[in-house]
Amino acid sequence: MSTAAAELGTFIDASPTSWHAAAQVAARLDDAGFTALDPTVEWSAAQAAAPAYVLREGALVAWGGAGAAGSPLRLIGAHTDSPGLRLRPRADRSVAGWRQLGVEVYGGALVNSWLDRDLRLAGRLAIRESSTAGVRTTAHLVDTQVAVARVPQLAIHLDREVNSRGLLLDPQRDLSPVWGLGDTPGDVIAHLAGRAGVDVRDVVAWDVALVDAQPSACLGERGELLAAARLDDLCCVWAGTRALIDSAASPVSTGAVAVLALHDHEEVGSTTSTGAAGTWTAQVLERRELALGGTRVDFLRSLSSSLLASADMAHATHPNRPERHEPDHHIRAGGGVVIKTNVNARYATASPGAAAFALACDAASVPVQQYSHRGDLPCGSTIGPIAAAGLAVETVDIGAPMLSMHSARELMACSDLDLLVGALRGWYTTP
Repeated sequence: MSTAAAELGTFIDASPTSWHAAAQVAARLDDAGFTALDPTVEWSAAQAAAPAYVLREGALVAWGGAGAAGSPLRLIGAHTDSPGLRLRPRADRSVAGWRQLGVEVYGGALVNSWLDRDLRLAGRLAIRESSTAGVRTTAHLVDTQVAVARVPQLAIHLDREVNSRGLLLDPQRDLSPVWGLGDTPGDVIAHLAGRAGVDVRDVVAWDVALVDAQPSACLGERGELLAAARLDDLCCVWAGTRALIDSAASPVSTGAVAVLALHDHEEVGSTTSTGAAGTWTAQVLERRELALGGTRVDFLRSLSSSLLASADMAHATHPNRPERHEPDHHIRAGGGVVIKTNVNARYATASPGAAAFALACDAASVPVQQYSHRGDLPCGSTIGPIAAAGLAVETVDIGAPMLSMHSARELMACSDLDLLVGALRGWYTTP
């Protein structure tokens, strides 16, 4: 396993949810000497001028320091969430002697990939805490770490046409996991509270996902492939974090401030308080500007000359179905970073941003590929168009090639990891 693949695998395995992922990024920034800033207090000029970050639930905004008031920003944006299954508020049930969990599908998951797969539970619990100041709740991350559930597929003897007519799944009926035996429902929140070491009576609310329990692994003839859950988009989250830390450790005077903006809820439209369609990222960046002694006009002026790379994974050409791809824009795994273009603005790329990113890749000796979607298939999207509209910043959509996007387990080339980190580092350091 390559060093980069081992690092990314460790990061993904420790990041079963967006909240865990943001906390993992924060821990890496702490180790690199970044300062965590409290969004509820005023920041000093020294804090705003030094490498720092602000964490909010499953989102995080960080910067590498330097840059006077009014300096342009060189941003990398990515998202911390991935499609999958989430527990319902009242999840416990029992059918035919099986204890089950009620779930909803989060985002555009390939739901068939969740069948007959060992699943663990992870998320956050809102815990009641009492003090002399009164009662409040705090978020407590929880992760069973081992498999506790499974979504069983109907046997072929009971679905004789499944191989000839295809598998059809009803998300209401066919995706409820089993996690024990009993004629009465279990208590999944009590189980999670026990895992977290808290009293279930203090659990007020929760957000819990089912995630693949199988660890990341390299496979292939020479170990050149990385199989992992949540490559979309934790690969870009990890690579952006690496690039920011590297650029802060060896600063290059480009006149722009390196910024990493990690958003939650991209897979469900981004219209949340921590999603790219919200105002939180702009609020954090404006507060940094004001702490440096700048004004709102200085902040808006800085945005007019800023650049954003929206980093999200890209479709590699599928070897079994190459006809599903635009024939003049095939993408090779291991072939370099991908610039994604769509004239209907499903990707935010236009020539100024594409040119700036291509020059950064050239300076970093990273090859570039061009992705364009088939004209007779609907194109996916990213945070790129949303962030570009909200910040009015020139944006380019980029990513690393992969197969099985939105599956419970995805696949990419290990060699693309160093290329992606190199390209993003070049984006921060190329004038």
